[in-house]
Amino acid sequence: MPTTSVILVVDDHKDTLFALESALAPLGYPLVSATNGDDALRVVLRGDVGLILLDVRMPGVSGLDVVRYVRRLDQTRAIPIILLTGFDVSREIAAAAFLLGVADVALKPIDPLTLRTKVRYLFDTYAQLKSLQQEIDDLRAQVKDSAREKDSYAEDPQP
Repeated sequence: MPTTSVILVVDDHKDTLFALESALAPLGYPLVSATNGDDALRVVLRGDVGLILLDVRMPGVSGLDVVRYVRRLDQTRAIPIILLTGFDVSREIAAAAFLLGVADVALKPIDPLTLRTKVRYLFDTYAQLKSLQQEIDDLRAQVKDSAREKDSYAEDPQP
């Protein structure tokens, strides 16, 4: 299924970004990277992000702050997010992440095959969801147009 969506990879360490991008390269999906939460939010707000891989601990705007913001907006609420951390995942961070609707919390370094499997599933599922939503919107528009035509015909019947 062709998609114009990108995968956003966010980490404040460039070597980690490179490792994640290298692990994802065999999938052939378009990737965009950011090194901080502010840049990540700018990319997300420009639109068409189909998945976010996001470091939890970054200076300034943290990964959880990014998730909180993304989940508040209708147009970004459903984007799947995988949080990544190089530290043990505390119960508090995991609970907060899952309450915010994060798809997964993974420990770095993550096995490339495991990462690709999770990313492929989440990215493709989100693309299918967007496609189905577009079909629903198109059908609703057709129904609305048909109803308008029917109403205009009922108001002005031709003999």
